[in-house]
Amino acid sequence: MTSLSASLVRGAITSPFKHPGRPGATLPTDRLTLPAAPAAPGPLAAYRRICGFPAPESGPLPLTYAHVLAFPLAMRLMTGRDFPLPVVGLVHTWIEISSHRPVQSGEALEPTVYAAELTPHRRGTEVTMVTEARVGGELVWESRSGYLSRHATKGEAAAARVGEEAPELPAVAEWRLPGDLGRRYGAVSGDRNPIHLHPLTARLFGFPRAIAHGMWTVARCLAEADKQAGELRTVRAEFRAPVLLPATVTYAAGPAGNAFALRSTSGRVHLTGTVTRAL
Repeated sequence: MTSLSASLVRGAITSPFKHPGRPGATLPTDRLTLPAAPAAPGPLAAYRRICGFPAPESGPLPLTYAHVLAFPLAMRLMTGRDFPLPVVGLVHTWIEISSHRPVQSGEALEPTVYAAELTPHRRGTEVTMVTEARVGGELVWESRSGYLSRHATKGEAAAARVGEEAPELPAVAEWRLPGDLGRRYGAVSGDRNPIHLHPLTARLFGFPRAIAHGMWTVARCLAEADKQAGELRTVRAEFRAPVLLPATVTYAAGPAGNAFALRSTSGRVHLTGTVTRAL
């Protein structure tokens, strides 16, 4: 958590000196790795509670947890001098996660993070960050995440990521999200981005109130999806609109439980996704 907080400060300092959309921009080639270690029981239990996962003393890690463990590495890369995009204002747009086998909570997990590619987007430039997790050299888990830096573009020169229309799915559950959810999740994950903490700090970045962490919304949806039969193996989620806190939101899912969405009581879609399950 300390290294993540330091990265947030470094990002605030370096962002004004970066120019997104600069021709010929390249990504750093560094691969950052944490030493192999099992998940700490206390923080893991706190993460399970706030995201709604069952809290067994042992068993497999939640599908999203390796991303949380490795996120400080991603932030260290994205706030480095040779990273071309400013981290301030960077928007998490999508994530794909694949679990090659269940990772038990007592296994020594070794996460590695690197920047994979820069892609033109109709609203700016998108970077794809990759996280890999190994146990004893075996690749057991990986994810790819898109982060958008918004800036002026030249129309046809910038391609847009084509997403599917939000599915019309039946409501399954309704959740009341408290105003301090961002602070509580930030304490568990270490992600204390000001946009998630207080209305005043969120307003500095153009939000009327604090917003929920995107990774919390994904995790909460997966905790609900995990109640159905079949072990979750992959997820693809698209972040469509921020959730302003406090809020009441509806979790919706298809009959087979493979497609899901999170929407507000007004019908605004915040998140859509699909999962696959082990046979």
